[in-house]
Amino acid sequence: MNIGLIIVGDEILSGKRADKHLAKVIELLAARGLALSWARYAGDDRARLTADLRDAFAGGELVFSCGGIGATPDDHTRQCAAAALGVELALHPEARALILERMADVAREQGQPFEPERPDNVHRLNMGVFPAGSRIIPNPYNKIPGFSCGHVHFVPGFPVMAWPMIEWVLDTHYRPLHRATVVRERSVIVFGAMEAALTPLMEDIEARFPGVKVFSLPSVDHPQHGRHIELGVKPAQPGQGDDAAAFAALRQGLVDFGASLGPEMVR
Repeated sequence: MNIGLIIVGDEILSGKRADKHLAKVIELLAARGLALSWARYAGDDRARLTADLRDAFAGGELVFSCGGIGATPDDHTRQCAAAALGVELALHPEARALILERMADVAREQGQPFEPERPDNVHRLNMGVFPAGSRIIPNPYNKIPGFSCGHVHFVPGFPVMAWPMIEWVLDTHYRPLHRATVVRERSVIVFGAMEAALTPLMEDIEARFPGVKVFSLPSVDHPQHGRHIELGVKPAQPGQGDDAAAFAALRQGLVDFGASLGPEMVR
């Protein structure tokens, strides 16, 4: 199963906030022997976000969506998910109970009476209005849940909430996908060669070793190595392909090419 990530919010696209989710989700997946297949940034535009979510639902992939599930006018993810699925929005009974519980906790902490019928508290229940048929995702930070529709899982934009919720989804619903070994990549620093000249070797390695991807990362101003290419191999999917044999063949091909080789790395 491919794994995707959608990060929602105008504040990310405008630069008002820096995205922290991409690197962390990669880390959370790697700890379970999984890898991210794709990522997409989306602003708070309903038509575009609905189209992105329609693609996510249709793809049958495991997808996490971070952000936009609040109850303010600039939060559209819940509405867009319902539109993409062609279903109505409805107050989830378990989400309602959790939100009421959270509001009671806050009132108690502040020494105030709990007034569930107060207009602002009634409005807070909108955070539990999800597409019909959704399942909730527990929020250990403040009890306000996220929700799942099929294999697409919606969590808040706040990292302190989103990351443990993503972990819960992975460990509760996708444990059979976990692998004992993480995706590994093997690479070597290559000096004095151009990518175009090494492309036939790269293509040959991928043809000879199915399930292995070759990558090339050129650098022109590296503080340690200066101008160079980091050339390496990695499994196309966790546990797939013989990356050790592929790297040995790649390295020998570089030697035969006459390239000057630097340090080797295994990640």
